[in-house]
Amino acid sequence: MIVMPRRLADDVADRIRALINEQQLEAGMRLPAERQLAIRLGVSRNSLREALAKLVSEGLLLSRRGGGTFVRWQHEPWSEQNIVQPLKGLLADDPDYSFDILEARHAIEGSTAWHAALRASDADKEKIRLCFEATLVDDPDLASQADVRFHLAIAEASHNVVLLQTMRGFFDLLQSSVKQSRQRMYQVPPVFAGLTEQHQSILDAILRGDADGARQAMMAHLSFVHTTIKQFDEDRARQARITRLPGDADISSGEKNR
Repeated sequence: MIVMPRRLADDVADRIRALINEQQLEAGMRLPAERQLAIRLGVSRNSLREALAKLVSEGLLLSRRGGGTFVRWQHEPWSEQNIVQPLKGLLADDPDYSFDILEARHAIEGSTAWHAALRASDADKEKIRLCFEATLVDDPDLASQADVRFHLAIAEASHNVVLLQTMRGFFDLLQSSVKQSRQRMYQVPPVFAGLTEQHQSILDAILRGDADGARQAMMAHLSFVHTTIKQFDEDRARQARITRLPGDADISSGEKNR
């Protein structure tokens, strides 16, 4: 039996994975610049690029031309099997069920924020803070992913595994069902500013251990998100009606009768 030598890129890729775990880099967070990372790992930039390309192909990293390399969202198998799959069928039949998920989040995330304010460790608080800072990037896709991580970091800080896994399941669903609306929120300056202010209020309440304040800030934030996404959907439907030609219905009906 011939054992093929392990490629250098594979070793470098493993070291990058270890670095991500050690630094607790979350989805939407950027890796150090290529030059700095190569020096830190003690490898050539060619070997580093090969390793990064490998991790991008595996779905662990996301590369933005001219913008760097970022950690990508990873779903959890537990939530996929126990929560996501049963609800995917509902969303496929009727996308409006996404609003049912948003309503459920009101009930659950008010609790995660309340518990996080009481139970968060220093490490938990630092992770929530880092996730909040990651939402401030200019890229709407990365900002929306960091938004998800911010909420999940709060759920993790609640130290309630049922709440956490339920939240993970919800966000697995919402990643696809309202992904465009979530990204759009980060493209509209007044909405972006509102989200940032609300996230800051939630963060501040958790950092000072104010459970009631954290819950109220979270509820206000989710109400804003619900209203904004609903408005986006209504605007899109209105635009579709406006762009439809007045005679389209008559033409379509005439073609059917031929």
